[in-house]
Amino acid sequence: MLGYAALCFIWGSTWLAIRVVVRDVPPLEAAAIRFLAGAVLLLAVAGAQRRKWPSGSDEWKALLVLSVTIMAVPYGLLFWAEQYVPSSMTAVLYSAMPLLVALFTPLMMHHNVPRRAVFALVIACGGLLLLFPAELNASGRSLAGAAGILISVILSSWSVVYAKHRLHAIDSVVSTGLQLLFGSIVLFWGTWALEARSHANWTRTASAAMAFLVVFGSCAAFVIYYWLLKTVQPYQLATISLITPVIAVLEGALLLHESIPLLMVLAILVILGSVGSVLLAPVEAESSSDKILQIKG
Repeated sequence: MLGYAALCFIWGSTWLAIRVVVRDVPPLEAAAIRFLAGAVLLLAVAGAQRRKWPSGSDEWKALLVLSVTIMAVPYGLLFWAEQYVPSSMTAVLYSAMPLLVALFTPLMMHHNVPRRAVFALVIACGGLLLLFPAELNASGRSLAGAAGILISVILSSWSVVYAKHRLHAIDSVVSTGLQLLFGSIVLFWGTWALEARSHANWTRTASAAMAFLVVFGSCAAFVIYYWLLKTVQPYQLATISLITPVIAVLEGALLLHESIPLLMVLAILVILGSVGSVLLAPVEAESSSDKILQIKG
């Protein structure tokens, strides 16, 4: 529970930190630097503590896949999108992740998702549907940013389920460090290809926000995340993204003076009301009549 709470607070704060950084630093460059710095710190710790490194082609393949699908592409899109979409809105859109994870779980793992959990997730996403058209303006960049966020959500949801068993035997610190390293290589290539004419302005605020993203948002958070993923179901862990909008909205209002419309408040209350139901739902329902999204293989 402490690990879950820590992730909620850290990732609830990263949306604001990202928005602060991309005001002064090109988004792909910012994401690449964040990941490279985090990789250096974690791999240095892994080397000093002589932690076990991956062995076998299957483990390395899984790390390479996840470096792209949960690190490089999703975070590249997020950093880019937060130039045009408020941090609170980004966090709320990301709240669709638990439902997508619940949909991917039976397809990829042949495990059942309890009916109660799925219904709660559907209700939560209903709150998002109410919020989506009201809080995004009609500008092309704003809509493109929202589309980029949703693509990021889909990729991250698939990756969580993919990682559930494939990373079970890999040390969490080593796994996170290697994914950050490989992801940073992809993002630096994107910086060279797409942001050659952009220039970074490392203000004190941007530097402080980047430090938070490196130490807490990357190093600490992903280590805790992969550690928790070994002991809980993916769709349960994904409910973290239902909590983070509350933190993101409050921080956005207090520090960036972003507005909190009534509709956003109502949507968040609906989403939060679903979290407890998902977390308290049994991992396996008692009878087949209480299971949906069941895939037999």
